[in-house]
Amino acid sequence: MSAPERIPPRSVTPGTGVTELLAKGELTVRGRIREASNAALHCTVALEDREAACIYKPVAGERPLWDFPDGTLAEREVAAYEVSEATGWGLVPPTVLRDGPYGEGMCQLWIEPDPEPEPGAELLALVDGEEPGEGWKAIGFAEVGEGRTALLVHADDERLRRLAVLDAVINNADRKGGHLLPAAGGRLYGIDHGVTFHTEDKLRTLLWGWAGEPLTTEATEALTRLKQGLEGGGALAAALSELITAAELDATRARVDALLASGRHPEPGGEWPAIPWPPV
Repeated sequence: MSAPERIPPRSVTPGTGVTELLAKGELTVRGRIREASNAALHCTVALEDREAACIYKPVAGERPLWDFPDGTLAEREVAAYEVSEATGWGLVPPTVLRDGPYGEGMCQLWIEPDPEPEPGAELLALVDGEEPGEGWKAIGFAEVGEGRTALLVHADDERLRRLAVLDAVINNADRKGGHLLPAAGGRLYGIDHGVTFHTEDKLRTLLWGWAGEPLTTEATEALTRLKQGLEGGGALAAALSELITAAELDATRARVDALLASGRHPEPGGEWPAIPWPPV
């Protein structure tokens, strides 16, 4: 199958009934995303007079992971979307679990990267020196060849900071630079959330720049909403109970409680590599 032509969403944007379109529309496979480690198919989805581009990842195309024996990548991707929506931040593109040409899988709205990013809008960079410049947060040192090292930094950006909080809640084990998707209008999305919600601490991310710093008021308010939604009988708890195990749901509650109790961004635990490899 040839590489897909990127087809931008037509007549549909997040927040205009797109989840219904994704869940009930007719899926047509246009191509395969070859660089993906699991089966990821570029599709269009059509329902009545609406059509959009999307990604369909069938469960049948997932590679088993020894350290994530329960559930599926597809279910965890949908669970991450549900948590993102419950924060009120809309950090994950609309995502549903549905049947498709190759069986059950996740279907996510295709978000086109911003074709004309503003100058200076970079999110990640390699810089010389031991300290980040103004507007940047240090991640760590990286080898850049010929025995040389450079400091890997990320932008001191409120959108990234929200993603850092989301990742701490869902216990994201793979927040790479390539999973950050800047879109038109200044929106930033996070994608590829298949390795999340583990009961053990597996947080691996490039967004460590705020480690140990106090959470913002905005983050505390979002976490409070999550806590309420995760209580027995809460809408978020009901949605997640269909997607992750009871133990994983309890662990999610515990992570939210711990963040609220500490009032700070988490720090690397030391028992698990803190930065994903490759980082991008």
